[in-house]
Amino acid sequence: MLPEAIAAWADEAARVGNASSLHTSGRHARRVVEESRETLAAVLGATPAEVVFTGGGTEADNLAIKGLYWARRAEDDRRRRVLVSAVEHHAVLDPAQWLADHEGAELVVLPVDDLGRLDLDGLRAAIESDPVSVALVSLMWANNEVGTIQPVAEAAAIAHEFDVPLHCDAVQAVAHLPVDLAGHGVDAMTVSAHKLGGPQGTGALLARRGLSLTPVLHGGGQERSARSGTLDVPSVRAFAVAAEVARQRRPEVSERLAKLRARVVEQVQLAVPDAVLRGDPDPAGRLPGNAHLTFPGCEGDSLLYLLDARGVECSTGSACQAGVPQPSHVLLAMGVSPVDARGALRFSLGWSSTEDDVTALAEAIGPAAARARRAGLAAGRR
Repeated sequence: MLPEAIAAWADEAARVGNASSLHTSGRHARRVVEESRETLAAVLGATPAEVVFTGGGTEADNLAIKGLYWARRAEDDRRRRVLVSAVEHHAVLDPAQWLADHEGAELVVLPVDDLGRLDLDGLRAAIESDPVSVALVSLMWANNEVGTIQPVAEAAAIAHEFDVPLHCDAVQAVAHLPVDLAGHGVDAMTVSAHKLGGPQGTGALLARRGLSLTPVLHGGGQERSARSGTLDVPSVRAFAVAAEVARQRRPEVSERLAKLRARVVEQVQLAVPDAVLRGDPDPAGRLPGNAHLTFPGCEGDSLLYLLDARGVECSTGSACQAGVPQPSHVLLAMGVSPVDARGALRFSLGWSSTEDDVTALAEAIGPAAARARRAGLAAGRR
């Protein structure tokens, strides 16, 4: 967390007050919430009434996907198709699949190119084939694994030609890119506090004025009746503070991270020459702090643990289901083979990353890759 966000959280956590209560402490809490809502709206190109606070990005994605589907289908029962890109986060893919399994939805997975970017012609063709049946389109702003930035404004324009709403998961983008709900024509947008220096477990769904959403949570009718539940006032305040600080520092932080990221790629490929960079190689087309590589002959999980033992924390590009590592759906959608996809690592840089972090990775990655390959060869012989 940013120091400013920690200070804001600690200050508010020392107070008592439910933002839904009418007494003095409650009114203070409500004022904090509404001022925070105004700050977030200004940072993200929305009006305060369009900001719905949630318990994080996953909840916001579920509210967007399910809430839009149910509301649109209630207006016209023919609206059953849910269009999502093949590289969405599971917080979008899984609720969309759930709707297909339980609510009569037809899930349409849209293709991407070898950089992980949406095929706009594919989007247009999917909508044009039967426009009246489309409930919504969901496209992330920037991919969480390979960092590729998506053509959000262009996708929104295509969707709106057919009166179809576009939801955008902007969780990865908001700290590093000029994310703008109105400016990009997005109808609903997911953001999460912890990706920009705020607390974990707090997020928001920005939903344009007039957009109908059927609630996923029911209860007290908070957050324009779209999301019931007592608000976490300290976290809401810290979220807003982090968002404003991130906005102010974005140009300098993004420039510094882009240079660090270039050093990461350079040092990793010097130590492991056959490591393959994934995602868009053009700095203009990717997140500045994301470096995603695959390591031939290595298992990503093995590399992760070997690096972790040397104090370098990174992520694989794969999900682990029932204890069995699975190749990343993002890499598979990009045309990467299942064997190569299993050897993926993502190195993420943030506001606190330093040259020393890059040096530590540079010193650790060569021995780790060599050991992982030996382990893989031994396992193959067995």
